[in-house]
Amino acid sequence: MIVRTGLTGPCPRPEALVSATRDLDRGRTTSEAVEELFAATERDVVALERRLGFDSVTGGYLRWPDLFRPFAETWEGFSVGPLTRWLETNTFFRQPILLAPPGRTPGAFASRLPPALRGEPESGRILLPGPYTFAGVLDNRSGETDEAVVHRLGRTLAEEVRDLRRSGYRTFVFSEPLLVVRPPEGPRAAAVTAGYEAIKAALDGGTSIVWTYGADANPVFPLLDRLPVGAVGVDLADTEVEQLPPAPRRTGLGLGVVDPRTTLGEDPAEVARVVRIAYERRRPSVVWLGPGGPLDLLPWEPATRKLHVLPAVRQALGEEARS
Repeated sequence: MIVRTGLTGPCPRPEALVSATRDLDRGRTTSEAVEELFAATERDVVALERRLGFDSVTGGYLRWPDLFRPFAETWEGFSVGPLTRWLETNTFFRQPILLAPPGRTPGAFASRLPPALRGEPESGRILLPGPYTFAGVLDNRSGETDEAVVHRLGRTLAEEVRDLRRSGYRTFVFSEPLLVVRPPEGPRAAAVTAGYEAIKAALDGGTSIVWTYGADANPVFPLLDRLPVGAVGVDLADTEVEQLPPAPRRTGLGLGVVDPRTTLGEDPAEVARVVRIAYERRRPSVVWLGPGGPLDLLPWEPATRKLHVLPAVRQALGEEARS
């Protein structure tokens, strides 16, 4: 069994950084001081990720207010809308408003990546919204059908992936909770597959991981298994591992073994037992372990503390997982 570990979404900001950004809004500190704190905290996250043996690092994506803002603010055709609740959580995002078919300015999104990733892009993990979830949360005023928007977002994300691959980035995680919360059917499902076909063509040897959470993924595996991606991730807080269907082809399987909804720690031995069950049912080429969803649902201290279960699970699974 080959096991990889890493983050599947942004980290929360530590309290010192939260206080500093509030002080900046109120004129009690300088942008230079806040920038220094952001950079230092990103370096701390990368150091933690490396210390825990993660296979790729993120820097926490601490500067992003939400997963969609970097695109709504850098892609053509968008404006930034009202605060909107994120799924069934107590977190919020600014709803993107699509006024015209989306386009991109080369390099604009890349400038929003954590600076800590730029020195060693080959070890960086790029977090992106999946085209279906992105289309599902925006306010579509473009005049295009929802299916066309899904397909177009997939092609535009593929353009970003192509440029990032040229810069040396190799691992791309697409956040797709709506694939299991509101599964697409018919033409919309076909648009999802077409979007990921465009992304696959842009990967040029890189790895794509679609990460789902928020609902049971088992009923959606007929679609998930058709996606042309390197791995599909599921949140084990929502998905019963004993019901995972056999895989029609040998691809990667992501398992959300760290629950971001609770501060309670996971038992490495129990997690390893569950991972073995999942492996036997799916026989994946690679097992990707990480949090079930974004860790920014939790405060900084318990969020980072819970990540220590991941190397402990790798150790519990034995030396074979390190091959």
